[in-house]
Amino acid sequence: MAANDTVKYGIIGMGMMGREHFINLHHLRSQGVSVVCIADPHLQSRQQALKLANAFDWPLKVFPGHQELLDSGLCDVVVVSTPNMTHYQILMAIINHPKPHHVLVEKPLCTTVADCKKVVDAARKRPDILVQVGLEYRYMPPVAKLIDIVKSGSIGQVKMVAIREHRFPFLVKVNDWNRFNENTGGTLVEKCCHFFDLMRLFVGSNPMRVMASGAVDVNHKDEMYNGKVPDIIDNAYVIVEFENGSRGMLDLCMFAEGSKNEQEIVVVGNTGKGEAFVPESIVRFATREAGREDVQTLKAEDDRIKYEGLHHGSSYLEHLNFLSAIRAKGAKVPAVDLQDGLISVAIGVAAQLSIEKGRFIAIEEVMEELNCIASA
Repeated sequence: MAANDTVKYGIIGMGMMGREHFINLHHLRSQGVSVVCIADPHLQSRQQALKLANAFDWPLKVFPGHQELLDSGLCDVVVVSTPNMTHYQILMAIINHPKPHHVLVEKPLCTTVADCKKVVDAARKRPDILVQVGLEYRYMPPVAKLIDIVKSGSIGQVKMVAIREHRFPFLVKVNDWNRFNENTGGTLVEKCCHFFDLMRLFVGSNPMRVMASGAVDVNHKDEMYNGKVPDIIDNAYVIVEFENGSRGMLDLCMFAEGSKNEQEIVVVGNTGKGEAFVPESIVRFATREAGREDVQTLKAEDDRIKYEGLHHGSSYLEHLNFLSAIRAKGAKVPAVDLQDGLISVAIGVAAQLSIEKGRFIAIEEVMEELNCIASA
């Protein structure tokens, strides 16, 4: 693929996030990208994809399943935005396909650690394929700015990370797949892999053990699907201890619509402290020596963003970054790789298990072998 060639995308799964990816890629058309095909077994989702394609004047080939899309040979890159429980089968089909397709897979990588590990192992045998995991919260402008502050050493060695997400309940999805742990991996995998990824990024170390407390207290209790009541938790506290002695804490509440900010991130080092607020897009930081009177407040913005979308421009930047890696033809690796996806799932699985067992869960217990965790 020449540097100026059009990069042709296929999207597998055209629900809410599939359409979000489609729109983001349309806003990247000046970068030489086009969506040429989609696949989805759900008729309404295929129809909505065609409406978007017509509005964007993009000719679109539509398939009922992922295998037909892959066999068509139409695309260079595949975006996987299907329900969580389908990721493993689809990823293995892509990785084992004779035609190489680069992949951006929505989080979580898979719903179980075992399936994540199989994907990681299979992908190692395909050096001609790039795989990036959709942990796009890294790209939200205030979060990215806080990452830069931490990496600059301005707050010293990170000791504590506290992340609060207070938000609305899970949205309605096709066939209500996101109402059950067996489909999602559990709330702390489905939703919170984002935050566990950020914790690991901030502290620069791998997780050692996890303790969590959570429950279904408010949401979805009066719902029933095929005779079953949803079992996804709607609130939790999670503590993650890292190998370098740092600690992370997640405060999740999914019945907290009355919040000015949906995410609040606090990183404390031995010499200072930084905070990021989303969607307010504010970053604050100061050193211990300067104290409260010298706290700096910044408005975090990124002029590269052409479309804010559902995640404050982070999906746009995610695609921009991945496109850069694709065009580099092996000279650049994806910013969020399969190992990042694996470990973020492992922390979530450990947290879900901790709630079930009522005790700390060592990452070893869910990883099965320590050497699966690469050095940070």
